[in-house]
Amino acid sequence: MIDGLVKAGTLREVDLPATPAAPRPDPEFGAIDLTLDQSNASATLMDAIDVGGFSTALIDGVTGSGKTEVYLEAVAEALRRKKQVLVLLPEIALTSQFLERFEQRFGARPGEWHSELAPKARERVWRGVAQGEVRVVVGARSALFLPFPELGLIVVDEEHDLAFKQEDRVTYNARDMAIVRGHISQFPVVLASATPSIESRVNCDNGRYRRVHLPARATGADLPDLQAIDMRRNGPERGRWLAPALIRAMTETLEQGHQSLLFLNRRGFAPLTLCRSCGYRFHCDNCSAWLVEHRFRGTLECHHCGHHQPRPEACPSCGDLDSLTACGPGVERIAEEVTERFPDARAIVLSSDMAGGPARLRKELGYIAEGGVDIVIGTQIVAKGHNFPLMTTVGIVDADLGLDNGDPRATERTFQLLAQVSGRAGRVFGGGRALLQTYMPEHPVMQALVSDDYEAFYAREIAARKKASLPPFSRLAALIVSSPEREEGLQFARALARAAPRDAGVALLGPAEAPLHLIRGRYRFRLLLQSPRDVDLQAYIRDWLAKAEDPKGGVRLTVDVDPQSFL
Repeated sequence: MIDGLVKAGTLREVDLPATPAAPRPDPEFGAIDLTLDQSNASATLMDAIDVGGFSTALIDGVTGSGKTEVYLEAVAEALRRKKQVLVLLPEIALTSQFLERFEQRFGARPGEWHSELAPKARERVWRGVAQGEVRVVVGARSALFLPFPELGLIVVDEEHDLAFKQEDRVTYNARDMAIVRGHISQFPVVLASATPSIESRVNCDNGRYRRVHLPARATGADLPDLQAIDMRRNGPERGRWLAPALIRAMTETLEQGHQSLLFLNRRGFAPLTLCRSCGYRFHCDNCSAWLVEHRFRGTLECHHCGHHQPRPEACPSCGDLDSLTACGPGVERIAEEVTERFPDARAIVLSSDMAGGPARLRKELGYIAEGGVDIVIGTQIVAKGHNFPLMTTVGIVDADLGLDNGDPRATERTFQLLAQVSGRAGRVFGGGRALLQTYMPEHPVMQALVSDDYEAFYAREIAARKKASLPPFSRLAALIVSSPEREEGLQFARALARAAPRDAGVALLGPAEAPLHLIRGRYRFRLLLQSPRDVDLQAYIRDWLAKAEDPKGGVRLTVDVDPQSFL
């Protein structure tokens, strides 16, 4: 019928222009009044854009200091100079709140780039960037590889975050690659964090980066009062996980009509389920890991390979009924205790594996910000950059959790995580407090947080790294061998170690079985290289692998320069 109308001349075909992937932002649209500290900081960044050429600046500001408003002024300056801008965020969950702030400032939303985009939307953004129509992109680490023809500024928010490290397939650190790209194309790069990485702080001390410090909150609100609860003396009763002091603080907060946050970086109900009769422990057949109980779903799950199975009524080993017990708490178990203690409170559990994915998470975060929840129980997904106006009390259920491993960055990462979580309290109106449940109140991390002496922590940690010749005062590279057959992988790893060139400047450790030696049905062995910074470690590795035998059969070899994970 339509073809007939076209032939008759009644209808004619008209090409409609494609809807732009993102409208052009207006740098003059919604400029706000900045504080004196913010104005000085933004002037520093805009000067770097005016001067041109490559430079790196680190915005080091306390939680709530308005780092975003500062670097948005740098974005505006880059737009005035007809440049494209890339803003990297570590988590998709952060994009919703950021997009709203961006629209308030520029009158339009930027282009988005992350794994949740539909293929058609990704194609439109990619083409819009390549043609210069999309002027600002906000995205995850892969946005670095978009074909910007006029890129003039990269901002890396939460620059310390581990999510910027890509560990599957091609390994790279998006923060470091952003700096490399800025150096190659000769434009400024801005890093931002309330708890900068040790590497970035050392680069500031050495003059490679310019440090832009924001010492106070933009609202004028005081920083939260941090207190350590010594669990050895003032812990909860048996079978409970929240100390009396934390319960009292939450009760007062509820009476005031404010919100509380309970943080535990452990998903599910319990990290281990065992049989009281025979001692059987539920483990994953594909990984060297225990199965985590998710009571809300009635399943036991592996957080490494995704294997899941129903939680049985009887022990599969001895057959006893009602003998299975959950060991240790996850966020679901904390939620169960909260429901018992505060039956009238509106509580919600947030974690990265919640049903509905990022879309639901963004919705729930907005609901919290509007005051629709009294108590939030969450994993590290709640620690990153969120602004909850009514949040005044933060309780960290297990402040020691991240310290119990062999990672050389464990102290730094625990400090960053706890500081970021504590910073959710009292961001708008002040009066915030954070309580850290710990069995090690004398630990330097706890002491630095309670005393609010971040500079002392950084000085101590930097000195310890330097004394131990650990990054950033040396270089590390990991070679990971994996194989479906343990002996085959071990033999290849040993042969690889024997083929290593002799170099007095390079120390080779291993091969050693990885702490998680079996993941997704593959056995893993690690070799670790350590060298001074003036050694060309990449050239050493290229020479080594050129002389060594290639992996055969099911054996795989992965090279990870500057490893962030040691599992």
